[in-house]
Amino acid sequence: MDNIDKQIVNILQTNARASLKEIGEATFLSSPAISARIAHLERDGIIKDYGANLNLQTLGYNITAFINLEVSPKQKPIFYPFVEKVPNVLECNCVTGEYSMLLKVAYPTTNELDTFIGELQQFGKTYTQIVFSTSVGPRGIHLEETD
Repeated sequence: MDNIDKQIVNILQTNARASLKEIGEATFLSSPAISARIAHLERDGIIKDYGANLNLQTLGYNITAFINLEVSPKQKPIFYPFVEKVPNVLECNCVTGEYSMLLKVAYPTTNELDTFIGELQQFGKTYTQIVFSTSVGPRGIHLEETD
């Protein structure tokens, strides 16, 4: 990746809907050149996808929680398809430490969260933390340009 690619990625992380013209003005390239670079970044797997960052509370999902779950290696082939089908699971990460999984979930109520935790307990012990506030939300990583 050269500095222009880094600029493009930084712009798209800030605003995935930035037009080719806007990106071109920031990088001093033509729209076709920007389009070709973005296509290359997508082919190389640097840009995986595009999405919207939603305000979950506005949509009624008032409870965000992190759930640590102890899943044995033998249960992973059953666990992964199960968790993949739950739309309230925002992330599922395999991690080190006492618990093997860390899930980020969003639910409208604590009752619904409790029901889901009950379902998870078929796979192992859980430890849940409910989020009160988020000072830094989801964001990309800023790619530093080199001289």
